[in-house]
Amino acid sequence: MGKVEVIAGSMFSGKTEELIRRLTRAEIAKQKVVVFKPAIDNRYSDHHIVSHDISKMPCMTINTADEILPNIGKATVIGIDEAQFFDESIINVVNQLAERGKRVILAGCEMYSSGEPFGQMGALMCIAEEVTKLRAVCMVCGEEAYISYRKERPQNGNILIGNSDIYEARCRKCAHLNGKSQLSGDLN
Repeated sequence: MGKVEVIAGSMFSGKTEELIRRLTRAEIAKQKVVVFKPAIDNRYSDHHIVSHDISKMPCMTINTADEILPNIGKATVIGIDEAQFFDESIINVVNQLAERGKRVILAGCEMYSSGEPFGQMGALMCIAEEVTKLRAVCMVCGEEAYISYRKERPQNGNILIGNSDIYEARCRKCAHLNGKSQLSGDLN
């Protein structure tokens, strides 16, 4: 049997960096690796997963999780970045891969800036044999941050692709500063 590993956390916590580290180690071990990311994530590159520190690795950009299965070739290790952007079919795809003996490593944000679970990340964490939760540094006080704080009021739903221009990592205390808590829905 295969294995499912989930790397979760807020933005700027090092999820993609950790994914790249694990995939690089698999390549060093002469394992065949294939990497996927959703087309919606075009911040740095269309053909690479890229961490905020600009570490990168070639990948296949796809629109749906169902595109993963026909594109794994002889890979034994499958990396999936920004897993939160895939619909519920990601669960079935990941389970099929693990049942075929593949090691599946996924990275993604575990929650929206509102504090609600992000996409299928909660379900992926439940089916995983291994879950690693990473923390960033709070951009206000320097403590451990757990949420991607959205600096501007949400306009059209929860999803807004961006970097430090739109988001910053915050701890629970600093996510509630100045009556602008996104966690309890009381944005002023």
